[in-house]
Amino acid sequence: MFCSKTVFRCFKTLERLGDRITGAAGPFFVGLAVILISAGTICFFDVVMPSLAYPWLGGPICLLIAFNLLVHYYLVVTTNPGFVEDLPQVAGKGFLWATPRNMSKERPLMEGVRWSTELNVTKAELTKCRKCGQQKPERSHHCRICNRCVLKYDHHCPGINQCVGLYNERHFVLFMAYLCISTFCFCVLGYPQFFDALGLTFKRDPWPHHVPVLMYIIEFILSGVLCFAVGIMLTFHLWTIGHGETSVESQDNEFYSRMAKNRGEAFVNSYDLGISRNLQLFFNLGRGGYPFYTLLFPFRILPYTDGRSWARREGLSRHRGIRMGEELTDEEDL
Repeated sequence: MFCSKTVFRCFKTLERLGDRITGAAGPFFVGLAVILISAGTICFFDVVMPSLAYPWLGGPICLLIAFNLLVHYYLVVTTNPGFVEDLPQVAGKGFLWATPRNMSKERPLMEGVRWSTELNVTKAELTKCRKCGQQKPERSHHCRICNRCVLKYDHHCPGINQCVGLYNERHFVLFMAYLCISTFCFCVLGYPQFFDALGLTFKRDPWPHHVPVLMYIIEFILSGVLCFAVGIMLTFHLWTIGHGETSVESQDNEFYSRMAKNRGEAFVNSYDLGISRNLQLFFNLGRGGYPFYTLLFPFRILPYTDGRSWARREGLSRHRGIRMGEELTDEEDL
């Protein structure tokens, strides 16, 4: 018993040390990401862009992809993820803010949720956080690194030096999507120059571009690695979004499913409205939301809810298959 407690304390100490290191290294990761993304953009437009067969067509498309990549990263880093104690965010009036569809026909429902006759919207249950004492609604979790409760908490990302939550999760997913698109285009369109840089084409002419040869080689290899790695992350996030979950809830729901199965019951995620509807609500598109072109331009939009109410399956006010008091707490799932 003494040995097991000692081991547990050691792991807890290492866990807290890891949290401190992750929090302290956040600004370094952001700076490194800015340098690498900027260098990759410069390499593409200096080396690859001039070699495109139809620059009048490919140029604007490449500029749009690069613009989305840079702006979504800026927004995911600078947008407050949504802390429980903060007031609900409101739409701004800058040029980056999109205008909702049918704005004049919308009226608020409960705490900031837009009215829709197609949605079964229920107010979130409140629980008290064991770590900070805040009253937090469903889908909120306490971040050990930020030491605050975050609405619709997904995870803490060192690469953006903050949490991914209700208000910046859309920018996070779109940043990953455009990062995959841009690195894929870099690798597919820039491989002839990569072979030139390695000296495999037996060209005697000197390197004709402004960026150094070594810089291009490093960025090309890094693009291939990122396209593969981030592609896996993006696929996982889109899968969880399509099933009405966050990363934390995906792990929790596996536990709930096993618990319900042991009782001979079936677990049903009350937030899962079907893949199509879940994606529409996540990106807040379609009826009652924003136009679909907001996926093609880096506009800022508000989520369909302020995190205090949630759309659920018709007839459900909570998950089916788990009983009151069986929900995992931050002590257990973080």
